[in-house]
Parts: sequence; C-alpha cells; structure tokens
Amino acid sequence: MTRAPELRVERAPALIRSQVLENLRQAILDRRLAPGQRLIERELVELTGVSRTSVREALRELAAEGLVTAVPNKGMVVTSVSADEARQLYQVRSVLEGLAGRLFAEHAGPAQRKALVRALERVERQAAKGAPILAAKDAFYDVLFDGGGNTALAAVVGSLHARVSVLRSLSMSVPGRLEHSLAELRAIVDAVQAGDADAAAAACARHVEEAGKAGLIALVDQPEA
Repeated sequence: MTRAPELRVERAPALIRSQVLENLRQAILDRRLAPGQRLIERELVELTGVSRTSVREALRELAAEGLVTAVPNKGMVVTSVSADEARQLYQVRSVLEGLAGRLFAEHAGPAQRKALVRALERVERQAAKGAPILAAKDAFYDVLFDGGGNTALAAVVGSLHARVSVLRSLSMSVPGRLEHSLAELRAIVDAVQAGDADAAAAACARHVEEAGKAGLIALVDQPEA
C-alpha cells in the first residue's frame, strides 16, 4: 500500500472516528484505494495516524456501506463492483431517480425549485474550476429527493448511496462524461421548471442510463489491484 499523507487525521479526539471514516471513504471513491486492494490495519494506522481501534471501527462502517468486504484468509479488501452488479445498480437507480424527478416536479414548492437551481449552479461552478463535483452532485440529489416528499424513496436511495457513489466516480473518469453529465442535470432542472413531470422523470432516467454506459466503460478499463 503506497503512502498517502492526505489520509492522515487531525488530532481532535471527538472527531477522530468520523475523520478517519471520511478520509478512507473518500480514498475509495477517488480510487486511491483501488478495488480489490487489501486493507491492512497496521498500514492504515500508519497512514492515518490514529489508533488501531479507530481504524477497525471505520472499516466496520465501510463494510456496512458495502465499500469494503471481508474476504476469508485475506482480511478486508476494497469492494470490487462487477459489470453485472453495476448494471443491476444502474437499473435500480434509473427507476428510483426517474420517480424522484416525477415527484419533485409534481410536489416541490417554489423554495425547493430554487434550491435545485442553486444546487445545479454549484455543480457547474465546481466543474468550471476543475474541482471534484461528486459532493455537489450529492447535494443536488438531496434537494431532488427531499422535494418529492417521499421518505420511503429517500431511505431506499440512501441505502444504495455508497455503492452508487463508487459508480458515479467511475463514470466521471470517462473522457467527455463531465460535459454530458452537466447537460443532463440541466435538462432535469429545465423540465422541473416547466412543471413537466413526464419530462423530469425521463431526464432523470436518461441521466442514469448515460452514466451507466460510461461507468461500464470505466469498469472494463480500470486496472486490476
């Protein structure tokens, strides 16, 4: 495992667990910790500068999220997503996010519609700076799901969040995907602003389908650990 100083955690006792969890999660999403890579507690303690107990707790949480997997005779490894698993997740996302777009167009109030516009603008600003956009996209989807008013839908999506984030990270690594992704998000907002629930649902589903194509390309192209 190569040394990664950016994984080190600040020495604030009350925040250590959440910091090490977030640092390791982000390293997985950024593929600095690659799919299939073995996670050795001793090395993670050195990289993060925290106790073995804190590392172990973070790994348990990441396992619950599906980002790491316990493999017999090997220990914890970064979870690999197969092409089949990715297709299934994209199929589920397409349905869920299409429904989210429809519900938002039907039920969101003026303040929530403005919040969606602002969330898109934040994504666009991040992209213009060449900065990572995944956190901004998460905020966009938070607004979208909240505005639909269906807490059961939001809970189901939340349970998939970590694995979906891995796929989003993969799809965004494909050349040209960023520009297409921004245009697709803009189409969602335009449909919502027009009050067209059918168009909003179709735009959300199309965004997922296009992301799925890019994600599957990236899965095939990614190097083995």
